[in-house]
Amino acid sequence: MDATTPAATPASAQPASAQSKSQQAYHWIKERIAAQEFTPGYRLVLGTIAGDLDMSVVPVREAIRQLEAEGLVTFERNVGARVSMVDDSQYRFSMQSLSILEGAATALSARALTTEDVCRARRINELMVETLDHFDPRAFTALNQEFHATLFEKCANPRMLDLVRAEWARLGHLRDSTFSFVPGRAAESVREHENILVLIENGAPLAEIEKTARRHRSATLDAYLIHEHPDESLGLPAF
Repeated sequence: MDATTPAATPASAQPASAQSKSQQAYHWIKERIAAQEFTPGYRLVLGTIAGDLDMSVVPVREAIRQLEAEGLVTFERNVGARVSMVDDSQYRFSMQSLSILEGAATALSARALTTEDVCRARRINELMVETLDHFDPRAFTALNQEFHATLFEKCANPRMLDLVRAEWARLGHLRDSTFSFVPGRAAESVREHENILVLIENGAPLAEIEKTARRHRSATLDAYLIHEHPDESLGLPAF
């Protein structure tokens, strides 16, 4: 992979003028779901949203359909669109998917990361370590997402990036912070972050980077399952 290959620009980061009206509506609604402004069960009134965005109902309806396909919104005849209720199984599915997708994206991004990128990721991880003494799960989760985005955003496969970002957004809707449930996992997580950085710095085989990043994500899911569902089997299938 060419180290000069630029990272794909997230659709939400594009100027509004470069997005269709349905894309604008999609990102506007999705951002509010992720920020918990639109909470589970919240009714999405198309006419009201269209008025807020100064557009017709048609692009808003298209955005709702896309969000429904992603599982963030449910639509019932004679009821309308609502933000999907939290479903524990959906959280597991997203974490399992993200472990695979993000692990691959991190490996595909590894050779394009600069020394500055790795230093930035390490500084973020150091901030995460500093928060452990006065633990704030939401702040820790925000830093955690920033850390991982630094490592996977230079993946040259735009479809892979879209999938990873979609699962991160879905997780933000399903769980405010996994670390609220398993705060003890946070200390292990930052140590694993450093292991991933060392592998990238040392030019480790991409398969090893992918496996380590994938296991890092699945370990958080396992910790959650042990806490919430101690009688159930854990872990992802071997690959």
